[in-house]
Amino acid sequence: MANTLTADEIRELFSQAMSAMYQQEVPQYATLLELVADVNLAVLESNPRLHERLANAGELSRLNVERHGAIRVGTADELATLRRMFAVMGMQPVSYYDLSQAGVPVHSTAFRPVEDAALARNPFRIFTSLLRPELIENRSLRETAAAILARRDIFTPRCRALIALHEEQGAFSEAEGREFVREALETFRWHRHATVDADTYQALHREHRLIADVVCFPGCHINHLTPRTLDIDRVQALMPEYGIAPKVLIEGPPRREVPILLRQTSFKALDEPVLFAGEHQGTHTARFGEIEQRGVALTPKGRELYDALLAEAGTGKSNLQHQQQLADAFKAFPDSELFLRRRELAYFRYRLTPAGEAHRHAFGRGDDPQPLIERGWLVAQPITYEDFLPVSAAGIFQSNLGSDEQARSQGSGSRADFEAALGCPVLDEFTLYQQAEDRSKRRCGLL
Repeated sequence: MANTLTADEIRELFSQAMSAMYQQEVPQYATLLELVADVNLAVLESNPRLHERLANAGELSRLNVERHGAIRVGTADELATLRRMFAVMGMQPVSYYDLSQAGVPVHSTAFRPVEDAALARNPFRIFTSLLRPELIENRSLRETAAAILARRDIFTPRCRALIALHEEQGAFSEAEGREFVREALETFRWHRHATVDADTYQALHREHRLIADVVCFPGCHINHLTPRTLDIDRVQALMPEYGIAPKVLIEGPPRREVPILLRQTSFKALDEPVLFAGEHQGTHTARFGEIEQRGVALTPKGRELYDALLAEAGTGKSNLQHQQQLADAFKAFPDSELFLRRRELAYFRYRLTPAGEAHRHAFGRGDDPQPLIERGWLVAQPITYEDFLPVSAAGIFQSNLGSDEQARSQGSGSRADFEAALGCPVLDEFTLYQQAEDRSKRRCGLL
């Protein structure tokens, strides 16, 4: 097929279209983009070394386009069809997240690109949660929710046809690709008209506000799109000046010289007008704005230390107190790239310098990279964490659900059930990061 669009090109078109749509639906998101762009520019202007490092690592070019979104679906068919839709965009399901332990009646995965070149082009991610109806305690209400979900189709007929066409052809022409983006976008559009009457909505809302959000609308509207900042503390401090009310706590690790994993904050969910069946007017609260700061991906050893220190730090009542508790606890976590490498706490991508290329014959498989780095023959670049932290995700969810939701919907997740609904196993994030590090070592002749 002549003039086909690659998966990377389709993903880029789709992420741009979704961002444009969300700016129209949630004007504060456009303000958020402006704030993050201002902060990122100031950070890069004041820190030339960071600017150079990000440029050399290919991180700078993706910074302004980087987004992650979040959606919630109600049935196995919806989840499986989303898997097929995202596959057209070169996105695969990575990791399993059980949020029921934090009082949120869903389990989740993140669809994202996994190859180095695809991530460098556009690392668009969609955190996708599947409702767990067995956690609806009221049997009658559980059956009502199932019946409502069975009647809807969140995909347009043409979207379904185009997904099948791509699976048959293996590619899209430019015209087909652009049509696919338009049709796929409809799945994530906000619909002011609910599919249920006000009484049904309130009954589901009382059970759990997230259940009402999943069940009562025609599609899996995007709940937030998240830009990436280089200084989340500065963004948090500036949000009120931009007319945005931030949540109390920044989730994740503390501020560090070498950022690790993921830090997140958000503004509170909006009260949006809704028209229920029977023309009854009301409001729905679900969609919010989120900002993230990403650091280096940690190895299983690093994650074990991170989880232990996070538990030790606890939760402060104010962000200032919380960040201080985190900073005190995380003094035990090395804050230099050298020690992160030496103690095998984080993943790095290696590349030869011009001098290293000239001396490639002088080293071989299994050599310690550190002496080569010290000689200026090798550069080690932190591998960006592309995934999510269950505790932080739950914290963001809860801040937008209200404190009354936090102790409810306890249950144990089932990865097997989730993967059965998905139609395939989820990929393991640690394996992906290790493979990325190994590929870079192999290119350098170290493996």
